[in-house]
Amino acid sequence: MSKNILVVTPLQEEYDDLYNSLTAHGLKPAGGKIGKLPVHRFPDLRLTLARGGHGKTQFGIQTQHLLDHETFDLVICAGAAGALHPDVRVGDLIAATHTFEHDYNLKFAQRPNPQFEGHSKSIEQLQDPGLEAGFNIHVGVMASGDEDVIDVERGRELHKMSGALGVAWEGSAARGRANSAACRISNCAAQPTQPITKRR
Repeated sequence: MSKNILVVTPLQEEYDDLYNSLTAHGLKPAGGKIGKLPVHRFPDLRLTLARGGHGKTQFGIQTQHLLDHETFDLVICAGAAGALHPDVRVGDLIAATHTFEHDYNLKFAQRPNPQFEGHSKSIEQLQDPGLEAGFNIHVGVMASGDEDVIDVERGRELHKMSGALGVAWEGSAARGRANSAACRISNCAAQPTQPITKRR
């Protein structure tokens, strides 16, 4: 992986789960701040854990703030997601090859919805056959938008429209807002990587 990694979760519950998992593996955290935002650093992994906030706009703003105050090689969006493909199960992980912004609904112009590439080197490392993760890792498209996709038919529609394996709110903010603004300015890569918490 990259030398200096920022992992950003949208919600406090997601942050707490990841923090507890890291400490359960014996990793020692150090609390601190980046700019005005509280973080926990895990020096053994060269990883910093932070909260980005709920929704694309808040997540993008807070990720930008973090990157304005410190340099990172890679930003990982680690929020929960819902499965859109029948092979994806609760507890699996999706690493996005690209993120499709599904709620970008143009009425007066004809152009494709925004899409943002994942970080290919990180994806390759997750696909390493020698990696023993203890859960399934899927690599493919992630749909992102400010919409709670709880209806099975809406989930099928999104999968058909984009080929997405899963759906989450903030993925395009990590790659889209953060990468097109903060990550490009700060010269870092972004990778939405999201565990599945529900099936459609």
